[in-house]
Amino acid sequence: MSDCTDAAGTAPWPVTGPRIARLARQVEGARDAAARSALTEAFWAEAARTGVPLVEELDDAPGHRAVTFLWRGHRATRRVLLLAPGIGDPDRLAGSLLHQLPGTDVWYLGYRLRADHRASYRMVADISAGPAPTDPALLQRRLLALRAHAGPDPLNQDRIPARWRTAQGSVLALPDAPPQPWTARRADIPRGTVERHTVPAGVLGVERDVWVYLPPDAVPYRSASGAGERGRLPLLVLCDGDMWFGRLGFQDTLDALIADGALPPLVVLAPDAADPVTRRLELGGRESYASFLADEVVPWAGARWPLTARAELTAVAGQGLGGMTALYAGLTRPERFGRVVAQSPSLWWRPALDPGVRAPDAVGTPWLATLAAGLRDGLPEDGGQGAPGAVVHFDVGLHEGALAEHSEALRAVLRARGHRVTRTVHNGGHDYACWRGFLADALVDLLGTGLDVDAAEFQGGTGPAADGAVARGPVAHGPVVRPRDLPADPVGRPAGS
Repeated sequence: MSDCTDAAGTAPWPVTGPRIARLARQVEGARDAAARSALTEAFWAEAARTGVPLVEELDDAPGHRAVTFLWRGHRATRRVLLLAPGIGDPDRLAGSLLHQLPGTDVWYLGYRLRADHRASYRMVADISAGPAPTDPALLQRRLLALRAHAGPDPLNQDRIPARWRTAQGSVLALPDAPPQPWTARRADIPRGTVERHTVPAGVLGVERDVWVYLPPDAVPYRSASGAGERGRLPLLVLCDGDMWFGRLGFQDTLDALIADGALPPLVVLAPDAADPVTRRLELGGRESYASFLADEVVPWAGARWPLTARAELTAVAGQGLGGMTALYAGLTRPERFGRVVAQSPSLWWRPALDPGVRAPDAVGTPWLATLAAGLRDGLPEDGGQGAPGAVVHFDVGLHEGALAEHSEALRAVLRARGHRVTRTVHNGGHDYACWRGFLADALVDLLGTGLDVDAAEFQGGTGPAADGAVARGPVAHGPVVRPRDLPADPVGRPAGS
């Protein structure tokens, strides 16, 4: 299925939803202030029962929904700003201001969205005195300053932690959005453990904190591997551990995947990103960070826990700049990482960019595609008759500018080099609300048991996706070995022990 087909109808379109339109008519016809107050109280009570944002069907657009964001204002409320990546235009924030229904405390902003949309969003009310600037540039500056105070929708209890901020965001998931069955903490299943270690990082010149997920002792690992790998655990190296384990609680997802038999017990190593400046300096297509992951973090862990040495059972994953890091590490260290998950990778990145500066969308062929074209890791030495190249999986949001185009250019190069490449194209943006579900799906597809990693491209978790993967059941081969029953077996050369 082409990306153009997938993108059809995904552009947000301003709309006044049926419920707001009906309330406006009722308020206009109310005989006095008391009647208007009764109407709005009934409206807010209904919104509390049905949930917000309001999601309503449209007679003239059956594949879409009218989505109405709401804010209950008070006398001091001057403006209310919606911050929803992929919905509003960050360069024209005035278009994301809510409207007040005259004579009421109801502020609203409606969009027509395709029914598979998922996004996180934040909101903030401006209670500063005085009128808003009339000059568009000054108003944009005022609203940019207001963003720092944004937080979750007080009427929506579906929350998600925000990156680098203490305030949370809220989640909008329309009825056809791909399901995320493993994201919530589940009761009465075996729990893995999460440890945080300080690891020497010689190539970076500093120490780094690394989060380590160890699978539940109660879940045996039934190895299907060869004699030298008996009971060695599959491995995931995941960028931005401070977000995934420090804030998102990704261990709950891993526990559920293992309990359901969708994943075998595995170990996850997730280095901290430290802070925004350090992250921009270290992540991307940088040899030093790839060396840190492959030559320092993995051997350090291999000296402590029974980890696999097989590349096809070892994955590296990341998002944004972390996705670029995962791609670079997988392409330049194929003997270490045989599976790559790149979610919304920052393919605009290229060497010699000033730290923190993003290349424009119109960059032509991504630098990484040019690099990959010159590597031989995707082709076996016998000219294509031996083992296949590494498996690379992309997650791409339709609201991420030119990323779909750039990932297509890279995908073509990787396939030409012998790699197997799959891709999920979803109706969302650069957003952990999307990534947390698709990361689980990708791990099942790439590290799960009995799965076909030659699956065709799939879109948003539906359609051809289901055709490409076989049943996700527990491992049922080989001897039963508990992860902590085995002595550690160093993987590669030990470092930092």
